[in-house]
Amino acid sequence: MLRNRFRWTIVALVAVATVINYIDRGALGLLWPEISQDLGMSKLDYAIILNVFTFAYAFGQTLFGKIFDWVGTRLGFVLSIVVWSAATVLHAFARGLFSFALFRALLGVSEAGNWPGATKANAEWFPIRERALAQGIFNSGAAIGGIVSAPVVAYLFVFLESWQATFIAIGALGFLWLVPWLIVYKSGPDSHPWLSAEERDYILTGQRDLETNEVATYAPSTGQILSRKESWGVILASFFLDPIWWLFVAWLPLYLSETYGFGVAEIGLYAWVPYVGAMFGAWFGGILAQNRIKAGWTVNRTRKGVIALGGAIMLVSLLLTIQAATPLVAVLLMAAILFGFQTAVGNIQTLPSDFYSGKSVGTLAGFAGTAAKLAVVGLNFLIPIITVDSYAPAFAVGAALAILTVASVFILCPRIKPLNANPGRPSATTPS
Repeated sequence: MLRNRFRWTIVALVAVATVINYIDRGALGLLWPEISQDLGMSKLDYAIILNVFTFAYAFGQTLFGKIFDWVGTRLGFVLSIVVWSAATVLHAFARGLFSFALFRALLGVSEAGNWPGATKANAEWFPIRERALAQGIFNSGAAIGGIVSAPVVAYLFVFLESWQATFIAIGALGFLWLVPWLIVYKSGPDSHPWLSAEERDYILTGQRDLETNEVATYAPSTGQILSRKESWGVILASFFLDPIWWLFVAWLPLYLSETYGFGVAEIGLYAWVPYVGAMFGAWFGGILAQNRIKAGWTVNRTRKGVIALGGAIMLVSLLLTIQAATPLVAVLLMAAILFGFQTAVGNIQTLPSDFYSGKSVGTLAGFAGTAAKLAVVGLNFLIPIITVDSYAPAFAVGAALAILTVASVFILCPRIKPLNANPGRPSATTPS
């Protein structure tokens, strides 16, 4: 580990956990042809299992947001990844709709912990100027997971010659991840024995707002969090934004099949392309935010500027996708959409730590995650209704959601800075 760079080891471990998260969740869809043939299950069964996972995932965001604030980042990640890895292994023993739905619900609840946990780790380990970049690195794990999940699961299935053994193998990845996590993450930056005094000072002093010189020390109760309009700006921005990501995660294969008549092999040839755009967008949004803050922009101007840019990229690309003439043009435009998504989402996910102290960051991130996944459930019900003739209405809905995302932040978060218990009054942490 490089001296004064230990914090990047933490975010790298969280990013690897996110890659494993996406491999585990994607395995069911990739293995479904074998599972359905072996167990005589239908497409309707798959749809039911998918929605059970999504509902559980929505609930898990709030649950694990509170858990991370209660037990801390180290133990919170241990609990989340142990349960989701065990749930993945249990898929090997499923024998029908009920057992698959049960294990999928357990997977959804526990996998949800990865997101509020990452936001909390970011708040603890990074100064404000680097938080968007750290969040971008973490978010790139989701994109990389989307890219590698298909070949990893396919290779394991071919090698092991069994969908049951494949679930066991990918479930083991999470347990292996625990080894470096427990060794490396001994405590937070204020007392970690491996952290140099220079880096500790850089992290802790860098958590002051650059404009006001305030530290986010306000750790309100759940009721107080929900009474602040800034919290609702974060929650609603997540609610409107997240369905854009899941529009492609859940429906891209069907779009390619129904629009261009693709089979499984052709879908596999094209479906990974949008995730490459997502990966670069995650890095770009973080680097741009860091660059602007270093150039003297306030956190308020930086967050809103980068979120607005991401929203504009999504809006234009979604509207152009309506008229995509070829599958290659379509997936390249989708890569641009997910580039814009990741540019915006990393900065939206840092907002809880911009407003509140670490003791409340996980809670707000959990509420935002729950709202986001409930929106995805609504989208999953809406898409089959509006895409009878084409997917153009779905892309139009996505364009509207991009506008609403940006509007939520600009309207409900008039000033992005540390909040205090008395709105409108100077913070008690402001130096004289």
